[in-house]
Amino acid sequence: MAPSDKPDRRDVALIVGGGPGISASCARLFATNGMAVGIAARTPDKPALQDLEKTHSVRRYGSDASDPASVEQLFSAVVRDLGAPTLVVHNIDGRVPGIFGKRIIDVDPSLAFDTIRSAAFSAFLVGRQAARLMLENELNASGVRGSIIFTNASAALKGFPSSSAFAMACHAKSGLAQSMARELMPQGIHVANVPIDAAVGLPQEDGTRAHRRAGATVNDNMADPDRIAETYLQLHRQHRSTWAFEIVLRPWVEKW
Repeated sequence: MAPSDKPDRRDVALIVGGGPGISASCARLFATNGMAVGIAARTPDKPALQDLEKTHSVRRYGSDASDPASVEQLFSAVVRDLGAPTLVVHNIDGRVPGIFGKRIIDVDPSLAFDTIRSAAFSAFLVGRQAARLMLENELNASGVRGSIIFTNASAALKGFPSSSAFAMACHAKSGLAQSMARELMPQGIHVANVPIDAAVGLPQEDGTRAHRRAGATVNDNMADPDRIAETYLQLHRQHRSTWAFEIVLRPWVEKW
């Protein structure tokens, strides 16, 4: 049977790195577009994730994405509960407390290692497990097995002063995504790397958006997580004749 003859299966989306920003926006949008959605976090009882479960029937999972066994258990649970994933989003920043703003001569090596493990190694583990399962998926009507999307940061494009550990981790994530894309795209798996060159304005109780370091959002000067989610959905739905690998998102007033 040719790919065009196969009926489209229901999409199963897994978002790893659950929180109230990009992950929550993705979960809501994916669910409202008919996907079965799971979201994973070290602390799955966060209020934002509980709300997603109540309002959009999103399944919550506890998982340490930097631990190989935990990641394997996560994907096994998702397959059991929802089915084999067709869309996986790795949305883990990875900066650990105490690493931000440190000069190279002041960086604690153990914190640098923890940052790489949390950001880049977790991306490797999640990407590896996603690829293993997606390669077993049958091609859908568009000749596609699935999509893997990595949220990244501007540090993936430029190493900022006093940000050596994070720059290493983000560059590693970009290299991982590029290698995976070249290997997996010819096999029907779309891999995308999305550096976000901006503060992400998280929704506040009063309906505004703000960032813990950058303050309140003014005149769209911060990235809107709902708009980021729309980009991710569009990436997942792209025709394979024009798959994008890297899309850099930044507000219209961002200096770069």
